[in-house]
Amino acid sequence: MSRIGKLPIKLENGVSAELKDGVVTVKGPKGELSQVIACKTVDINIEAGVLTVTRQNDAKESRAAHGLYRALIANMVVGVEKGYKKELVMEGVGYKAEQKEGSVVLRAGYSHPITVVAPEGITLSVSKTPANVNQPEIIVEGIDKTLVGQVAADIKRIRKPDPYHQYGVRYKGEKIARKQAKKTGKK
Repeated sequence: MSRIGKLPIKLENGVSAELKDGVVTVKGPKGELSQVIACKTVDINIEAGVLTVTRQNDAKESRAAHGLYRALIANMVVGVEKGYKKELVMEGVGYKAEQKEGSVVLRAGYSHPITVVAPEGITLSVSKTPANVNQPEIIVEGIDKTLVGQVAADIKRIRKPDPYHQYGVRYKGEKIARKQAKKTGKK
């Protein structure tokens, strides 16, 4: 039995779930998300504020889908209840970020500014406090965990962190292994 798949999902704090025609829809205070259940051997049961995912047999496809769909639905419940947030830090000489009408304009060492437009359901913001004037923080928020993670990864891909000087865009709290620069040949 799947250790993840057998765990029940509690629907609390105004969160409700509905199963109709193979589509699970979760509604909550922050919004609504849907997931198509493509595997016919996985059953979804919603009773008394508890959602459970079960499988009909022990075929390889059923075992894989059991844990997958339980995890996807659990992420949807957390998303519509609390939301997801990723924070990125820009570090480098002249690296700047500024917010403009639903998008963020980055100056990351290129000859031109790069504009990142927020897709539907995602909120982009820039945090500048006195402690991090030289390191602007970009905050990506939304209810869909995969979309928040993908947008954050796309922003990070604009300028990957340099292992020698630590310049670039990285996740807040991420440790980049620092490499030692080449030494001169003098002894």
